[in-house]
Amino acid sequence: MPHAASSAVSPSEQRLRAQSFGVALRSRRQSCSRQVSSPVVAQAAGPKQAPSGNRLDARVAVVIGTQWGDEGKGKLVDVLAQQYDIVARAQGGANAGHTIYDADGNKYALHLVPSGILNQGAQCLIGNGVVVHLPGLFEEIDGLAKRGVQIEGRLFLSDRAHLLFDLHKEIDGLREEELAGKQIGTTKRGIGPAYASKATRNGIRVGDLRNMDDFADKLRKLAWDGSKRFEGWQYDVEADIAKYAELREKVLPLVVDTVDLINTGYEEGRRVLVEGGQATMLDIDFGTYPFVTSSNPTSGGVANGLGLAPGKFEAIIGVAKAYTTRVGAGPYPTEIHGEEAEELRKVGQEYGTTTGRPRRVGWLDIPALRYAARINGLTHINLTKLDCLDALDTIQLGVAYKLHGKTIQSVPSDLPSLEQVEVVYESIPGWKTDITKMRSWDELPQPAKQYIARIEELIGVPCKWIGVGPGRDAIVEEPDHVFKGAAR
Repeated sequence: MPHAASSAVSPSEQRLRAQSFGVALRSRRQSCSRQVSSPVVAQAAGPKQAPSGNRLDARVAVVIGTQWGDEGKGKLVDVLAQQYDIVARAQGGANAGHTIYDADGNKYALHLVPSGILNQGAQCLIGNGVVVHLPGLFEEIDGLAKRGVQIEGRLFLSDRAHLLFDLHKEIDGLREEELAGKQIGTTKRGIGPAYASKATRNGIRVGDLRNMDDFADKLRKLAWDGSKRFEGWQYDVEADIAKYAELREKVLPLVVDTVDLINTGYEEGRRVLVEGGQATMLDIDFGTYPFVTSSNPTSGGVANGLGLAPGKFEAIIGVAKAYTTRVGAGPYPTEIHGEEAEELRKVGQEYGTTTGRPRRVGWLDIPALRYAARINGLTHINLTKLDCLDALDTIQLGVAYKLHGKTIQSVPSDLPSLEQVEVVYESIPGWKTDITKMRSWDELPQPAKQYIARIEELIGVPCKWIGVGPGRDAIVEEPDHVFKGAAR
């Protein structure tokens, strides 16, 4: 079964299982150490593995979104996971949809399970900062298992992670109805209400399932609190208690102290890859508040969401589309409309993995990207979907904001100012060439290289990986000597 045995397992036995997996993993890594640059051989079952590219020289690497989400983070995580022993999610919930492809081009839509799950050598953790809807998690696990992905002994869930219940989803919808005409544009997956329960200290954690009497009492109080907030709202809490009594038998074998697991792994020399959900411009502190998510999808949130000290982060990789997209309401300075927007949306398949909603589209926003680079301390950029610009004669690059006639150096915190900014654009010649089959830097057309160089010059961070298509191997790595640094 994909979710291991149906009986509960003691915490010490859970940790032993995780440690045993780690020992086997290190043994495998050592045996393959002389073949780092060679393609990974596919397992007998499951998706075919793809070459992992040049080895990233970072014991702990963090991959995070720099825009409004949907940048394609899962693909880079999937590729890099072949080089890492542990792949972890730190925050967010099932609103973080990641679409990835295996070496045969088969598509996988993931929501809670880390994207490293396709790589059989990776141990996957869902950290304490994630809010988890257990029925949805097991639906995802079962779907992966039916397609041959090995889950048992590879996926672990933090006992400190907060549970997201169906009542949170219902409250999310009721809250949006109250905001008639001023909706936030949430996915209505219950993410905000689940984090609100956590913040008001009446939330329920995964570890609470170890004692069903206490769990039932806490869930009744949580439902009572919701009924007091929304008059006439009814919720069958006893049915939910019975459902979770059954789910408990499936989930407890996955539950571990992930803080101990990830730090022990690090101390023993294992390599850790962190997969961020959502993105910087949706951060509850740094994003376009209140049109944001309910967590911190920035490098600071990683430390909180995993219990892994930020001093251990050796690479912080910001993923950015070669243009921009946004789902839901909120200011969007470089947004484009009309036929041009619709064409880019079709070429980029810009429809939400989680919701299916059409995404808003716009030109690349340099002030916002520079803002994200500063907040996160980016060491590299993964520029995705460059191929979606192949047919354009000219590409507009938003290089600065002006507010009331004056150039401003950062993203305004207040929405009225951000809605009023005038974007200063540079026109960049297009390359009018299909780059989807190109796999080396030298193959890229010169105008495409010039577009990348201009982004690097304005941001001061190298675009190490360039996405040139949806396939798992459709990535071009920029040679280290190419990056010339920031503009002076």
